[in-house]
This record gives sequence, C-alpha cells and structure tokens, in this order.
Amino acid sequence: MLCLSFGASVATGYAADRPNILFIFLDDFGWKDCSYMGSDFYETPELDRLAGEGMVFTDAYAAAANCAPSRASLLSGQYTPRHEIYNVGTRPRGDRRYRRLAHVPGRDVLKLGIKTWAEVAQESGYRTATIGKWHLSPDPRPYGFHVNVGGGMSGSPPKGYYPPHPGVPGLGDAPPEEYLTDRLTDEAEAFIRSVPSQPWLVYLTHFAVHTPLHAKRELLSKYEGKPKGELHDHVAMATMVEAVDDGVGRLRRFLEDRGEWGNTIVLFSSDNGGFGPATDMDPLKGYKGTYYEGGIRVPFFVRWPGVVRAGARSAEPIIGVDLLPTLCEMMEAPLPVNQRVDGVSLVPLLSGQKTRLAPRSLFWHFPAYLQAYSVTNEQRDPLFRSRPCSIIRDGHWKLHHYLEDNAVELYDLSTDIGERYNLASIHPNVASRLREKLESWRVSSEAAMPEGLNPLYDPQMEKAALLRAKE
Repeated sequence: MLCLSFGASVATGYAADRPNILFIFLDDFGWKDCSYMGSDFYETPELDRLAGEGMVFTDAYAAAANCAPSRASLLSGQYTPRHEIYNVGTRPRGDRRYRRLAHVPGRDVLKLGIKTWAEVAQESGYRTATIGKWHLSPDPRPYGFHVNVGGGMSGSPPKGYYPPHPGVPGLGDAPPEEYLTDRLTDEAEAFIRSVPSQPWLVYLTHFAVHTPLHAKRELLSKYEGKPKGELHDHVAMATMVEAVDDGVGRLRRFLEDRGEWGNTIVLFSSDNGGFGPATDMDPLKGYKGTYYEGGIRVPFFVRWPGVVRAGARSAEPIIGVDLLPTLCEMMEAPLPVNQRVDGVSLVPLLSGQKTRLAPRSLFWHFPAYLQAYSVTNEQRDPLFRSRPCSIIRDGHWKLHHYLEDNAVELYDLSTDIGERYNLASIHPNVASRLREKLESWRVSSEAAMPEGLNPLYDPQMEKAALLRAKE
C-alpha cells in the first residue's frame, strides 16, 4: 500500500487528514465525448482542465457494455459472473424468434453480501453520499451510503430532466424550471456542507447523458447556432454535456472557497460507451450495448494533488473492477475480507511508482441478448447490439467469442483500434491461446452459460429479418 504523509488518527487507526473523494460518474458518456478526448462539438472546459491536472487513461474500460452490470462491477470490484448482474433487468431482450439460445436471467439487484467501496469508506470513518443514478437496488443506503439523493432502481429520469421526478428520492420539491443535472450538483454541495470534520466521499452519479435527450433550455440557442463538427453535432446532447461540465466547475470553486480542493481526489468516468444514435466514438467501432471498443472503452482520469503528476497519461489497460482496490488504497483502508476482488489498485500508476501493471488479461462476459438500435453499421448483426458472448483483452490482442455459433473474432488493437480486420484465421495460434484463457476464466469464475436452445427460435424468421435489415 502506498505510504502517504498523513497523520495517524488514534481514534480510528486511520490517517487523520485522509483525502476527500469526489467520484464523478456519467451515464452513456462516450470515449470521445469530452473535448480533451477529441469532441469537436461538445464543450467541456472544466473537465478538460481537471484532466490536464491529473492522469488520463486512454485505455480505460467499463466492465460491461450497459448500465447495471457495469455499475455492479464498479461498486464490487468483481466481474459480472460473480455478482450475476448481466443486463438491465432479468427479462429476455429482443424478438424471441431471433434468439437462438435459452435465456439467462441473472439478477437485477446487487447482493447485500457483496461489500462495496462505499461500505469500506463508511467503516474507515468517511461520511458517504450517492447523488443521482443508482440502478442496483431500490435503496443504495444499505450498500455503504449515509445519504441518498436520486438513487433507486430507475435507469433514467422517469419524466425527464425537468420536473416532476415521481418516485425519485429527495427530488419531490424540484421547482418547475430546475434542470436535474444542476440540482444534483446542488445536492453534492449541500452534502459536503453538512460534513463537519470527517473526510467525505461523494459518488456524483449523474443521470446525464442517458436518454431521454432533454436539452437544457438556456443552452439550446447556443448549440443550434454552432457549426456542426465532423464527429459530433447533436444539439440536445451538447447542452446536457455542458450542464455536467458547468456543475464540475461549480464544485471546484465551491471546494476552493472552503479550502478543501487541495485535499480532494477527483475521479471521472462513464458506465459504458456512448448512445449510438446521438454520438460517435470514431475511430472506435461500436457504442453502448456492443462489446466492440466503442461500447466498453470509456473516458477516465484521476486528479490527486500531491500524488498524481499534472499532464500524466497512461495507455495501460484498466477496467471498472480496479476501482474498489484503488479507492481502498486511496483511503488507506483494507480490502473486503473473504470477498474475491478481481481488480488491482491503480495507485502505483497514479503515484508514478510504476509505469505498467503486472501482466494480466481483462475479461467481459455477457450471456444475454440486447436488441439493436436503428443504427446498425457498428455491431455484429443488425438485430442485436450484442448476442451472448465473452471477450478477453490480453496485451494488444482482443478476442470475441460468440456463444450461438462458436465464432471468434481476433483484433490487434495496436494497429486496428477500430476492430475492422478479424485476424483469427491469420493468427490461429493467438486465437487458440486466448480462447483457452477465456474458457479457463469462465470456469474459474463460474460464469453462467446459456443452457440449451430457445424453443421459440425461428431460423426462417431470423433470416428474413436479417435480409430486410440489409435492404
């Protein structure tokens, strides 16, 4: 564990001046949706400034390609087979006639026996709050949060970003013209004001930029009059992104005024790739719901005054399960006892002690189905964003294994970040080695696999639908 120059606390056994933690986590925010990552239409000056003061990870991944499983992995430090949340909800997705394999329901609630980094924070003397989207249970408080505003089972604002917000905790008093993203920033400030002396952890988990794509009204004319970018041009999305960024700047100034900015770690990321119909991750292929890079590679940076060198960058592949051990080390707190943690701490990279982590593979497992958007040119077939599959990234190699037809796709990300050229037949030894690693991991993690065929599957109907989609 990194030895930092914090004073010891006799009462708790932990450091008396441990850092505050502000974890800003967005929804459906793509790899290139920040200006610092390459957006030519969305404006994120505050996020860009923070990223420039910390370490940017260019090869950061969500642990799943859609909301709930990604968040479960982030909170638990576990890959999807361990917490068994594979999809949003447990019902089958997509037309039943086109699903060849039997349904794997999984879970839709994070098991209470799994300890989160928020619980570790509580036990370590932190005051904790989740502000915004939760999506893992009806109430996030039993998972380590003293305060919850906005968090429940809903994956998006029930009525949008303007009131009313029926059934959303803490938002029943929202005035008619209040924009949800602004309110969540207000709530984060209010929580921090309420903490008298102990360190705090705020999980500011914005609903933005998840659908519905409700523009912030005051910003509409600005983007309606702005020239379109070659990469991005969605006006409503741009206003939603700016609302988040404005809130980040407001929190910075608030903490500076309180004298807490110099002792606050800021982490920033997203739960999966961007929403395909509204944004673009080019040169990455795919978007939310696909297991191509555009569906799972996400923006990620850490600003940690006195520890992380400003302007640092890392191309080390990291993944959402790494957040639990990383936050534990930041808080100088122990890992959960008797709980398998799949991730590793990023503190050695952040502190400059190391430039590379020990060699390891990253894994994804999705034994379910997720129906397609109207956008179809960046997924494996036009009927589903993803069919049952498992994925491994090992160094610069990435292998997809599709469970319906046992097909594999092999990509060299060092030369083909856009996953255009399947090299499985050209490098059969590499494909075989990665396939064996993937299968060994599925066994060791007790990954749920579809058992048998779907009796409602109709190959002729599927064939006809595929032909229609290609017309």
